[in-house]
Amino acid sequence: MSQALPRLAAMGDTARAILWMLASGVLFILLNGTLRLLAQQLDPFVAGFLRYSFGVLVMLPFILRAGWAAYRPANLSGQIWRGAIHTSGLLLWFIAVPHVPLADMTALGFTTPLFIMLGAVVFLRERMVAARWVAALIGFCGVLIVVSPNLSGGAGAYGFVMLASSPLFAASFLITKALTRRDAPHVIVVWQSLAVALFSLPFALPHWDWPTPAQWAAFAFCGVIGTAGHICLTRAFKLADMSVTQPIKFLELVWASLFGLAVWGDVPGTATWIGGLVIFASTSWIARRESRKQG
Repeated sequence: MSQALPRLAAMGDTARAILWMLASGVLFILLNGTLRLLAQQLDPFVAGFLRYSFGVLVMLPFILRAGWAAYRPANLSGQIWRGAIHTSGLLLWFIAVPHVPLADMTALGFTTPLFIMLGAVVFLRERMVAARWVAALIGFCGVLIVVSPNLSGGAGAYGFVMLASSPLFAASFLITKALTRRDAPHVIVVWQSLAVALFSLPFALPHWDWPTPAQWAAFAFCGVIGTAGHICLTRAFKLADMSVTQPIKFLELVWASLFGLAVWGDVPGTATWIGGLVIFASTSWIARRESRKQG
């Protein structure tokens, strides 16, 4: 451990960004797995509101200790816009999720990194590096290999509703990247939780049902790992171009398969292993390439 910290400090920004992205992926898989269980027990809008409300509560002790001035954003309008756009994506996703088969949902959800990379070129003026796009497209092919045996195309119009959430999530993360130029990651994460909780409250109230003690505890857990995941993600965005970090996003499918094996005993099939190897190969290649290039 004592040798690992100096090595981490000696890494370039790109290498550290990739590690932060890997950490966020693991945390988000734990978060989504827990939220999936909660959304099956409570109304999805209620679950979404409570998830972000607990994100605020988790950070409250740090805010009280440091003082509100330490969490005052330099760009308040950007924080509000980011919250509104992220909430819009969440609402579309929650509307569609009961009607979209799991494999279709997985494939549609992994279009977000492609929208992010395109948006980073158009709006953030990042360089369009061919190797990053190759890695992203190979990773997306790996996703399709995993989910293709179960793709049904039976989502109908709801498939387009879920697809519409992807560019909204991408826009939210692009705004996050822009906000990192003036605000610290912990400030951005606090304001995201606060804004999404406020914007989602009107949708949660008509469907309100009080959680059980076990569900309250689960939401507290979601608040901790969700906040930690977004801080890792925001640190990654701050350190490197978004087009560097997005191919790493596809590794979440591998973490999800391992999570399903550990929690539910879901044994990955042949397609999952092949697709996982394709994803792992593409992300490993781009990570090594970017690290060597920076070094």
